[in-house]
Amino acid sequence: MATDYDSPRKTDDDLSEDSLQELQARRADKSTGVIDEDLDAGEVTELPGADLSNEELSLRVLPRQADEFTCARCFLVHHRSQLAEERNGQLICRECAA
Repeated sequence: MATDYDSPRKTDDDLSEDSLQELQARRADKSTGVIDEDLDAGEVTELPGADLSNEELSLRVLPRQADEFTCARCFLVHHRSQLAEERNGQLICRECAA
């Protein structure tokens, strides 16, 4: 829904003048919106927690690049710009060093 940010805002006096019926009608208008389904014809949506044991993921895993390192604490691969320190030969990222 588009919002006109240039329109005058309601004051406290204006808000107190709205009747209960008007407020309920506005709430009903907002809650009866149309749900857009943006799915392809063959695509099926799954609920969270669905059994995916039969599914097989197919994605390409890249090895660690020359400008990356693996943090010795969180074991995540980070860019060299995230390197905070090196302790006893172990590389530590900024998040773990904080």
